[in-house]
Amino acid sequence: MLSTMALIAAAATVNFGNDIGRVRPELHGSGFAPQICSCSKESVDLIRSMGFTACRTHDWALTNPNQRVCDYFHIFPLINLDANDPKNYVFGPTDYLLGRARNELGADIFFRLGTSIEHSGPKVHFNSLIPEDFDKVADVFAGIVRHYNKGWANGKEWGIKYWEIWNEPDGHNNMWCLPDGDGNNFYKTKEDKADYEARRTKRERLFAEFYAKCIKRIKGEFPEVKVGGPALCYYNEKYFAALLEECKKQGVAPDFISWHHYTHDPDIILKSAEKARKFCDEMGFPNCELIVNEWHYFGKHYSWGDLRSSDPAKRAKAWEGPGSHNGIESSCFNLTALAGMQTSKLAQAYYYGCMYTGAWGFMDGGRNLYKVYYGLKLFGDLVKKYKTICESTCDGKGITALALKSADGSQRAVLVIDYGAKAKSIELGVAGVPEGAKAKAWIHDYKRNFEPVPAKAGADGKIVLEKADENSAAFLVTFE
Repeated sequence: MLSTMALIAAAATVNFGNDIGRVRPELHGSGFAPQICSCSKESVDLIRSMGFTACRTHDWALTNPNQRVCDYFHIFPLINLDANDPKNYVFGPTDYLLGRARNELGADIFFRLGTSIEHSGPKVHFNSLIPEDFDKVADVFAGIVRHYNKGWANGKEWGIKYWEIWNEPDGHNNMWCLPDGDGNNFYKTKEDKADYEARRTKRERLFAEFYAKCIKRIKGEFPEVKVGGPALCYYNEKYFAALLEECKKQGVAPDFISWHHYTHDPDIILKSAEKARKFCDEMGFPNCELIVNEWHYFGKHYSWGDLRSSDPAKRAKAWEGPGSHNGIESSCFNLTALAGMQTSKLAQAYYYGCMYTGAWGFMDGGRNLYKVYYGLKLFGDLVKKYKTICESTCDGKGITALALKSADGSQRAVLVIDYGAKAKSIELGVAGVPEGAKAKAWIHDYKRNFEPVPAKAGADGKIVLEKADENSAAFLVTFE
C-alpha cells in the first residue's frame, strides 16, 4: 500500500520531432569480462547480453586467481631485467584474457597500466608499493603497448586506443603506498596529523612525477594512442591540478583524466563532469577527455562496513529490500545515471563490476540475477538499437526521461525512470509521433523485470504509467 508521501503524480514530456544529439554507446562500458577459468557459456552470454561496448581491465588479476594477468608486475615479473628484451615478459595469460573480451563480447579494451587494489593492511604492501625506478616502469608500460598494438614479442595488432596510468593513487594504504605505510588518517594528535599530511604530500608529489613521465614515454613512441588517468577515488580538483601542472613542466598533455564515483546521487556524476570540463579548459587542456571509469550505486542507508560485514543486522542494511546494493533502487540509479551521461561532458563511462557474483557482480552466489542486470541489459539494447536522442523535459525531482529514435526515424522509444520520486503514477506527454501510432509499455520494479503493463490514455493525449508501490521503478514505452 502506498504511503501518503507517495500519493503524487509526476510528469514527463518528450518531443520526437526535436533531435538534440546522437546516442553514445561509448558511455555504456564496464569491467565485466570472461575469465580465464570457471567461465561458463551461460556467464559469457549474460555479460554479452548487457551490451557493454568496452571493458576496463582493472582488478582482473583479482578475478582470475593464480593467473599472471594485466598488472604490470605479472606481465614483467622481474623489474631488474631489461625492459627491451621480449623474453622478460609473460604475455600469454593476458593475451588469452583480452582475446576473450574482444572475440566473445565484441568489446573494446580500456587497459589500466598498473596494479589491482591491495587490501593488505596499513604497512604490509607488495604490489602497490611506489615503484623505485619510474623510468623502468615507464619502459615496461611502453613494452605492453608495443606488444598489443605493434605485434612486438609475438604480440597483437589490436590498436587498443586507451591506456590508463595507475588506479586510485589517492587511495589510502592500498594503491600507491610508501614502504612504511601511508600514515594514520584517523589521527588523534597533532603529531599524527602532521605525519599523515607529510606522507600524503610526498605520495602526491611522487605520483605527479610518475604520471607525467609515463605519459611522455608512451606518447613519444605511440603518438596515436590516448594516455591518461589516474582513476582518482573521486573528482579531486586539487589533485588533478598538481598532475596537470607537472605535465606542463614535463611538456606533455594527458589525453584524458579519469575518476570514480560510488554514490546514491546520480547528479554528482554529471556535475563532476561539468566541473572537470571547465577546470581542464581553464588549465589549458581543452582537448582533454573526461572519463568516469568506476561508478556504482552506494546506498545512503548503509556503509562499506555494512556491505562487507558478517553481522546479519548490518548486512541486512546493504543486502535486503528495494534499497539493497544491487536491488531496484540501484538499478534505477543506474538507468538515471546512464540516461544523464548521454548528454553530459563525459567521453566514456564504465560501470564498476569485474566479478560475476557478489557486491560487484550481476548475480548472487546462487546465480540469481540482481535487479541491476535487467536495467543494464535494457540500456545495452537501447544504445544498440537507437541512434538519436530527442528532446525531453521532466517535472519533479527524481523523474528522468530519455527519448530515442532509430537511424531511419521509424522506431521511437522513451525510457522513463522514477528514482526516489515516490510517484503514484507518471503522466507522459508525447509529441512528434505519427498519427495512429500505438504505445506499448513495460515496467521494471521491485517485483517485475520489464514485464508488459498498460499504457493508459490520460487527459490531453497523455499516457499514464502506473506504479505498484512507492519504490523506484522504470518504464520503457515504444511507439509503433
